[in-house]
Amino acid sequence: MATFKLPDLGEGLPEAEIVRWHVKVGDRVKVDDPLVAVETAKAVVEVPSPHSGVIAKLYANAGDMVATGGPLVDFETEAAAAPAPATTPKPAAKRADDSGTVVGSMPTSDEELIEQAVAGSSGVARERVRAAPAVRALAKRLGVDLARLRGSGRGGLITVDDVMGASGSVAAVAAPLQAAVGASRSAAAPTLRAVPPPGVAAPVSGALADGAGEPERLRGLRRAMAHSMSLARDNVMGCTLFDDADLHHWAPGNDFTVRILRAIAVAARTEPGLNAWFDADAQTRRAFGRVDVAMAVDTPEGLLVPVVRNVGGITKEQLRAEVDRLKRAARDRTVAPEELRDFTIMLSNFGMIAGRYATPVVVPPAVAILGCGRLSHDVVAVMGGIEAHLRMPLSLTFDHRCVTGGEAARFLAAVMGDLGKAS
Repeated sequence: MATFKLPDLGEGLPEAEIVRWHVKVGDRVKVDDPLVAVETAKAVVEVPSPHSGVIAKLYANAGDMVATGGPLVDFETEAAAAPAPATTPKPAAKRADDSGTVVGSMPTSDEELIEQAVAGSSGVARERVRAAPAVRALAKRLGVDLARLRGSGRGGLITVDDVMGASGSVAAVAAPLQAAVGASRSAAAPTLRAVPPPGVAAPVSGALADGAGEPERLRGLRRAMAHSMSLARDNVMGCTLFDDADLHHWAPGNDFTVRILRAIAVAARTEPGLNAWFDADAQTRRAFGRVDVAMAVDTPEGLLVPVVRNVGGITKEQLRAEVDRLKRAARDRTVAPEELRDFTIMLSNFGMIAGRYATPVVVPPAVAILGCGRLSHDVVAVMGGIEAHLRMPLSLTFDHRCVTGGEAARFLAAVMGDLGKAS
């Protein structure tokens, strides 16, 4: 009997949702046969079978959440399998690297996968310490070993409270605070109650308001968005610049999305520091020569962000074809996991729906995101009078820990300059 555990599918989340099973108990499968489809951070991933044998047990149903490293399926493996030829054992470190990784790294022969649990197991593999840079700095200042702590945040994230509690600082601070709070409460202070506006009935205690639905757990893309935004909140010092690109001189037939992507590539050559990754732990910034833009696509299930590769190195026709392909794949949920990773800068074209300006959120390790608002004809002053010009509102958010205001302003100016050209 062999138990297959859910591998780390490369999305960084502690769990995944079962979308559908391709097998049932009693089915006979071979290595690499389709086993189950799971939804990770932003994609539906098909997981192949790592064994040949008979399905003995399924540990979850469609719609259930399974922890990364948790049991997924039991196999009755083939007893008559030919013995494997003697080979030199692989170093232990290599086995640890190959276990529980991306689906594409699974074996393609009848050799069984030797799997180490990534999370929730008693395996020997060390778990990564998960903590925001500010928490790491606090732990270092207080002399707290993060490796000895059990995080109380999402997915085991170590929080400020965890560090403070381990150092004894919480008790020292909380004791006088609690005493003060207790004294104020014992002074028979009046109870404050919310008073509804005139003509509005007060809500009935313990009852849901009319039309309110039951709480619904975030799943799929919305769960991924919550994870990404929490990561951004804890790890990015965002600052946003606003301005407007004047499109008055555009020739007929310009493609808005292609022009925006081209302008980002031009600006990245002017200020490479915004087409970059930042590692807060190592205090390093890595600029990239190639521009890979993560482009937000709105879908009924939530936000999906496929990556348009090498936007400065392909023709406008190739760029349009690639954008169309990724949009279709995003809305059909057929976009491949590798097309959602390793972006160097981000784009949110929210103005296609509504809104002039925004404060887009940078998702680390990237350091910048450009937001494009709704086009409008604005009255502008020109020599000798006024004119109505078509303009595009722009909002550039950057990580101010590693990008200066001057760098961001020059990048935005380069975007505006390229968008201001006739073609």
